[in-house]
Amino acid sequence: MSNVEQHPEEAVSVTEPGVGPELLEPREVPLGGQRALLVRRTLPQRARSLIGAWCFADSFGPTPASTARTMDTRPHPHTGLQTVSWLYAGKVEHRDSLGNLAYVVPGQVNLMTAGRGIQHSEVSTEDARGLRGVQLWVALPEAHRWTEPLFEHWVPHPVTHGAATVRVFLGELLGQSAPLTTFSPLVAAQIDLPAGGEVRLPANPAFEHGLLVDTGEPALNGIEVGVGQLCYVPPGSEELVIRAGHAAVRGVLIGGEPLGEEIVMWWNFVGRSHDEIVTFRQEWQSEVIGGPDPAGRFGVVSGYDGDPLPAPVLPKATIQPRR
Repeated sequence: MSNVEQHPEEAVSVTEPGVGPELLEPREVPLGGQRALLVRRTLPQRARSLIGAWCFADSFGPTPASTARTMDTRPHPHTGLQTVSWLYAGKVEHRDSLGNLAYVVPGQVNLMTAGRGIQHSEVSTEDARGLRGVQLWVALPEAHRWTEPLFEHWVPHPVTHGAATVRVFLGELLGQSAPLTTFSPLVAAQIDLPAGGEVRLPANPAFEHGLLVDTGEPALNGIEVGVGQLCYVPPGSEELVIRAGHAAVRGVLIGGEPLGEEIVMWWNFVGRSHDEIVTFRQEWQSEVIGGPDPAGRFGVVSGYDGDPLPAPVLPKATIQPRR
């Protein structure tokens, strides 16, 4: 999913682990035009920009089932990150400049590595109009952020642990390992708990963790988490205890080692300086205005009916690090 805000927040962070659990409140962001898809964004924000290398988290839905093309995101660029697409309901068509045509459906993960640069489009299909899910980004570490772009798809096997059903779609957890390309130690899993249920998950104490709740009001290590909220747990925990209340719980658990690097994120780009972001934007705009360029940084998306998405105007001031 693109960040199609016309005035995206400047997000610059030095990854520093927190000192205690934090509840991160979402802000609502409309993606698109008159019939915009409304998402709940919990990363990045001023209180916290990253959890491990996870640098962006949107949750969305449920959307009206009668609405066609609820998501219609024109071809747009990415650099320096991986996009992780995970649905609870609906179906989304993905096209990218590597020539991939794939679908995002519930229980299956799409992982796109932007690396040095890629563009893609995302459109919800006519046969599954209602949408519900999450879109996550991972910042690539310095040693790998210029890697060649890559697209991967995988179907995780659900496992039962305690009262929970767990689907590990990135990294490792409970002996389950997702065979997808990662560039820093990470984990991501859907957690489903019945009403009144409890699960105790072994945790890597070197990891930061976050639970993004879709349904129910669980407690994570004793901290109550509401729908749309993201509960952050700093490094040091060897166990994560999730308890459901009177309603069934569904959410996504993310985690990873603190990135330990300063990043600059603006619009759909992750870089290391304001000047890099300026360069990425200039190159994208030249390809949008000058016409498709198969040899350009971002390539060409074939098969999408419409024009690429122009970049917003950059802030007038130089983006400064925010610690």
